Amino acid sequence: MYEKSLQIQDDEMEQLLADVLDRYGYDFTDYSRASLKRRINRLLSIDRFPSYAEFRYKLQNDSHYLHRFVEEVTVNVTEMFRDPSFYKALRTDVLPMLATYPFIRIWHAGCSTGEEVYSMAILLHEANLLHKSLIYATDVNPGVLEKLRKGIFPLANMKQYAENYIKSGGTRDFSQYYMAKYNLAKFDQSLATKMIISTHNLTSDSSFNEFQLICCRNVLIYFEKNLQDRVLTLFTDSLEKRGFLALGSKESLKFSAVSALYKPVNNEKIWQKTN
Repeated sequence: MYEKSLQIQDDEMEQLLADVLDRYGYDFTDYSRASLKRRINRLLSIDRFPSYAEFRYKLQNDSHYLHRFVEEVTVNVTEMFRDPSFYKALRTDVLPMLATYPFIRIWHAGCSTGEEVYSMAILLHEANLLHKSLIYATDVNPGVLEKLRKGIFPLANMKQYAENYIKSGGTRDFSQYYMAKYNLAKFDQSLATKMIISTHNLTSDSSFNEFQLICCRNVLIYFEKNLQDRVLTLFTDSLEKRGFLALGSKESLKFSAVSALYKPVNNEKIWQKTN
């Protein structure tokens, strides 16, 4: 009989993470243990596993179940123009600098379902920069990238997104960027033509281009310190000289391994590479 109180133990979790790394190459070993434990226990409860052994067996032998595991343990909370003051700072302090480049490459790392990627495309469009830009949108979770590819989001969210947009300095009718059908909003395909969408594992994959702007917001908070430093070094190696790095509201370069290589642009968690 299913035991509702089944909880994964610390040694079991370490064993599980080693399995996933050895068998599939997904490295969660430096993720925050508290966050991982909470999410794995939630998965155990939802999928009603009677024992840890059966859960481990399923994960080891069913590659389809691995996708579900990845979706559950990675954090996919996002919204369009999240933290409007951040997007206002992009408009005023970063885009005018990017406009001086003949071609603009932007990386949204850990982009989740892509609301912030579409936010960036709208900013670039309004600054008349989208035509000479490419936005690389990556995430470890292939399931969320499918949602990004479709460009379809719940219509119920549009009121909040429109408010965020206005607070970010937007002056147009936000509804011009999507078509409403039933309870869904389909965003203009012209915004997606400048997006390159692919899986990328920040914990194990290498740099793949040279960017003028990298956005990785509210991802590092789920990593342990050594993994944070590894990812920040990856970003530094991926940025052009004088390129910009944008992090989430609770994240910082302070005390990181690369802090000396950047200067703050403003108080909105944007830094510019100086070395």
